Amino acid sequence: MNSIENLQPTDVWKYFAEICKVPRPSKKEGKIIEYLLNFGKSHNLETQRDEIGNVLIKKPATKGFESHKTIVLQSHIDMVCEKNANSTHNFETDAIQPIIDGEWVCANGTTLGADDGMGVATQLAILASQSIEHPAIECLFTVDEETGLTGAFALKDNFLTGKTLINLDSEDEGEIFIGCAGGIDTTATMKYKTQACPDNSSAYKISIGGLHGGHSGDDINKGFANANKIIAKLLWSASHQFNIGVAKIEGGNLRNAIPRDCYAIVTVDANAETDFVAYVENYKQQVTNQFSQTEPNMNLLAEKNETPATILATENRDKLLNSLMACPNGVIAMSQSIDNLVETSTNLASIKFIDADKIEIATSQRSSVEDSKYNIALVVANAFKSNGAEINHSEGYPGWNPNPNSQLLSVAINCYKQRFGKEPKVKAIHAGLECGLFLEKYPEMDMISVGPTLRNVHSPSEKVEIATVAMFYNFLLDILKNAQKL
Repeated sequence: MNSIENLQPTDVWKYFAEICKVPRPSKKEGKIIEYLLNFGKSHNLETQRDEIGNVLIKKPATKGFESHKTIVLQSHIDMVCEKNANSTHNFETDAIQPIIDGEWVCANGTTLGADDGMGVATQLAILASQSIEHPAIECLFTVDEETGLTGAFALKDNFLTGKTLINLDSEDEGEIFIGCAGGIDTTATMKYKTQACPDNSSAYKISIGGLHGGHSGDDINKGFANANKIIAKLLWSASHQFNIGVAKIEGGNLRNAIPRDCYAIVTVDANAETDFVAYVENYKQQVTNQFSQTEPNMNLLAEKNETPATILATENRDKLLNSLMACPNGVIAMSQSIDNLVETSTNLASIKFIDADKIEIATSQRSSVEDSKYNIALVVANAFKSNGAEINHSEGYPGWNPNPNSQLLSVAINCYKQRFGKEPKVKAIHAGLECGLFLEKYPEMDMISVGPTLRNVHSPSEKVEIATVAMFYNFLLDILKNAQKL
């Protein structure tokens, strides 16, 4: 009875359990693509794959629905691959292990992949059903949403015939999304030289872990700590007070995840060692108090380490730490038109020593205002460029401008009210969705985005609320049954 296949609706959970067994990291979706192609073939459904890897499975209308508008159901097949530090999980070969935890389903030490595996499983359940009433359906499964929206960017303007699209990548049941932020990534590359570690030096590994992490768009306004910023501030201050050496900094992983952990290898004159350890302990108390409500599991440690042979040259240390301190992070502006919606934000996502002489710092900017998106990207770039870094901006992706007069939205609201006896919330989201890119390719597309309730996505604490899966699924089926109103 602890198997997720026994949960309701069984068809959705059955397919979610199946795809949990199929590795699907971003940019390495070959196995899940093969799974989908085999699924379409086994169900005698017209199935296509485009050059980039997007899969389209078509299902004819059921009897009586032949004259209604075709509806596109869309999800992305890749997942964010994050795991706890003690996990040995290999995302390229190992199955995700879903666990029922009270009213939720989570995974064993890794991201669950409910983002957007729940959307994929829902599409498969509808495609396989012999009893659901619906118009002609085109199920679009896109690749690499999480690390570049590659599938949506490469989608051809003749791949779809439907002009009504329901994106299944939202994370709050009872909310219908009609707009999202656009985004751009800014990457700084800093070259560095080293110098010999001074004699009479003691070395420490300064590390922070146990942070919440989360989605760099949807969770950016929830007060979670950024591990990279906490370590950067500590090192910047300590460099002025103790003239510490910095041998290495490593923190964060994905551009769209708030970094949960970071560490640095530093040196300090042995005569100042006691004062330095006390300084770190005092800093720990400060940040623990600052984030006492949002980061109860924060753990900042200073542990003795083997003394490195070399450290960053003083000039390079200063340029790196000055850049990290100057780099903004978090919410930059709130929307002036929609209550409680973040308009503009930026995330200091990762710090990596990638070569013997290079450091790469990845950041991600989002905004529902195109001009503001580029402005904050330039501010971030300048923090590093002024310290000698080379800057690279990604192509970026557009936001999705809300259409409150959407016919699909009207039908969805009425379906929700009839089933649940209350109004759904109609909102825009600060996270990025593929809808903005779809609108560029298909300007006449009428779109909404819906989904079950997910929490802590892009982190090993990711979970989906069991009861909301059935609510979301039945709501979606109601929209399909009312296709004649579109």
